[in-house]
Amino acid sequence: DAGITSNLTPGKRALAIKVDVTTGVSGFLRPGDRVDVYWTGNAQGKEVTKLIQPGVRLIAIDQNADADRSEETLIARTVTVEATAQEVAALAQAQSTGRLSLSLVGAEDETVADVIEVDQWRLLGLSKKEGQAPAPKKEVCTIKTRRGGEVVISQIPCTN
Repeated sequence: DAGITSNLTPGKRALAIKVDVTTGVSGFLRPGDRVDVYWTGNAQGKEVTKLIQPGVRLIAIDQNADADRSEETLIARTVTVEATAQEVAALAQAQSTGRLSLSLVGAEDETVADVIEVDQWRLLGLSKKEGQAPAPKKEVCTIKTRRGGEVVISQIPCTN
């Protein structure tokens, strides 16, 4: 084995992604597995989770590229994925601007995930009108003026 470069498909690059027990499928990842990569972060003023890369192949866990090891399960701190140069740029940008989570894809699963994006409104099934706080009422200041037997109410700029 000539190292990790011998595990790369021609035209692909290796990229390390930081993971922990919650973002790295609790230690069940092995080289050769495929994962969907989700990004969670702030987009246009709202928290969003979005599938950014489906079916990415893992080529190493921490610094071990041996898929046949039979040691006890270790919680990885990094996983190395195989990706095109464009995917590497997207994953690197996503990693620097939010949090990446991995979702393990079944060994026999050949489906490609659709575009997925979830924000808090969609997650809870709320429409924007239901969940938004009522708009603050604009303060209207008036002055009453009596002109003979008639009272005239006029709007004026509020001073407080």
